[in-house]
Amino acid sequence: MDFNVIRGVLTLVFLIFFLGVIVYAWSKKNKARFDEAAMLPLNEPNERKNG
Repeated sequence: MDFNVIRGVLTLVFLIFFLGVIVYAWSKKNKARFDEAAMLPLNEPNERKNG
């Protein structure tokens, strides 16, 4: 197998993986969970004390 063929196959595999991550992230069934996770830092109590 030629090195360029391996490189091309790996590029295709990573492209499919990347598109899968995009589809997962933009899926409507995950929206509520991601919105909740995005608000976690704002809902945490401030544990640092002044001074």
